[in-house]
Amino acid sequence: MTGTITHDPPPAAGGRQSGPLIVTEDTELLDDLLRLCAAAGATPEVHHSVPAVPAMPEASSAAVQGGGWEAAPLVLVGDDAARRVRGAVRRRGVVLVSRDQDDSGVWRRAVEIGAEHVLMLPDGEQWLVDRIADVAEGVGRPALTVGVIGGRGGAGTSTLACALAVTSAREGLRSLLVDADPLGGGLDVLLGGETAEGLRWPAFAASRGRVGGGALEESLPELHSLRVLSWDRGDCVAVPPQAVRAVLAAARRRGGTVVVDLPRRVDDGVAEILAQLDVGLLVVPAELRAVAAAGRVAAAVGMVLNDLRVAVRGPYTSGLDDREVARLLGLPLAGEVPVEPGLLRATESRRPPGATVRGPLARFCREFWERALAETGGGA
Repeated sequence: MTGTITHDPPPAAGGRQSGPLIVTEDTELLDDLLRLCAAAGATPEVHHSVPAVPAMPEASSAAVQGGGWEAAPLVLVGDDAARRVRGAVRRRGVVLVSRDQDDSGVWRRAVEIGAEHVLMLPDGEQWLVDRIADVAEGVGRPALTVGVIGGRGGAGTSTLACALAVTSAREGLRSLLVDADPLGGGLDVLLGGETAEGLRWPAFAASRGRVGGGALEESLPELHSLRVLSWDRGDCVAVPPQAVRAVLAAARRRGGTVVVDLPRRVDDGVAEILAQLDVGLLVVPAELRAVAAAGRVAAAVGMVLNDLRVAVRGPYTSGLDDREVARLLGLPLAGEVPVEPGLLRATESRRPPGATVRGPLARFCREFWERALAETGGGA
């Protein structure tokens, strides 16, 4: 059982990350917390005994008021130590840890020490491992995550997804491109890197719980200054939803941008991805049959994703333009995806979509990222 009061740990001083601070004299609780830190790959600082803290902060014990208490990115206070740290300087990232499910007084003690979270063991172990791992990994702002899905088959979804990722990487952002369509032929092929070394989706099929963001990034092929998670040429065409959830969560923790090329069906794995997207782009050719098909896709995707926008691709059928397509679908307009002459020849020559800096497709992608990053305050 866990209960949230507020959230978000403070950044470590100078941008350097360290393990959590543990404050407890309960040896059994300490053993549990040390075990969870080890599982998260973090080395904690431990105070077995904390002196009583005077009411005035300036007179407080150096053991609590000094660098250990104030600089630690996360503080785990055993319920036995709550009264002894009551006078400590208030700070973010304090978790009060207890085992007594029936003790209602734990909430009062949490308020008294300024704890942001009350955690009960053993029920809250996985949450705490994830939180400690975030601290050890130095997690900051999550990646701006964009999914691209076709309103109908052949809408140009993969081309736009690749162009968005290539443009993001060229702008200096940490960029990861995820191929979520096992029947799409492989985005690594579209990027000219089908033989590049690195792991593909089947290698993550057994993933459970938490996947390390840094380890994931380093394991993937690097193509055109971005990392790519695609499919191999084997028989595996599905990854369990829990593995999809863990892998995408790891990708987002690294910051920058994540672009996902989505299939048109919404199964359990795709639903896991949709739940983590910030923005969805529905690519719709400007023709009536495509608009009709896109309406059904939008209805399914909209059940999970709140921010779905339409990107219209020409040429236009008589009587349709980009605004009319958006109106018919009842979606906000992300813009018109331009037709780029010579794109097929460029792909055949191993140049990825969006690689032509002055081309219309790269310009569309650059303007999209500028707007999206401004809306979210991202870009770190």
